[in-house]
Amino acid sequence: MTLDTLHFTPWTALAGGVLIGLAVVWLMLSAGRIAGISGIVGGLLRPRAGDVGWRVVFIAGMMAAPWVYRAVAVVPEAQIDAGTAMLIAAGLLVGFGTRLGSGCTSGHGVCGLSRLSWRSLVATLCFMATGVATVFVVRHVLNVGGAA
Repeated sequence: MTLDTLHFTPWTALAGGVLIGLAVVWLMLSAGRIAGISGIVGGLLRPRAGDVGWRVVFIAGMMAAPWVYRAVAVVPEAQIDAGTAMLIAAGLLVGFGTRLGSGCTSGHGVCGLSRLSWRSLVATLCFMATGVATVFVVRHVLNVGGAA
């Protein structure tokens, strides 16, 4: 994926962050739940009575958001420099890491850090360090997608 840093839009980035923060607070105040996406989706895989509706609505809202945004704004073109096999492998590794870390970046990085959780701080630092190391190895050691 190529990022166009010349056309960075801080106001839309700020608005997105505010919307994420509001959604997290709303879910905590209204349902007493943490907005960890892996936990929300995981709860749909093994549903409990009376615990499905809010999960479906939350996921549906996340899926609808890009289409709503596209209807009101110009979306920059993204270029993904990876093939299908690489994307599938990456998705499986993220899923494995989510299970290993007992949560995902939204649960630990957004919700956990805002609650000053040490466990979430350690998990987020591990996520970030692993991401940096993975990009370095894939781009500069294996030279996949062309080294920068």
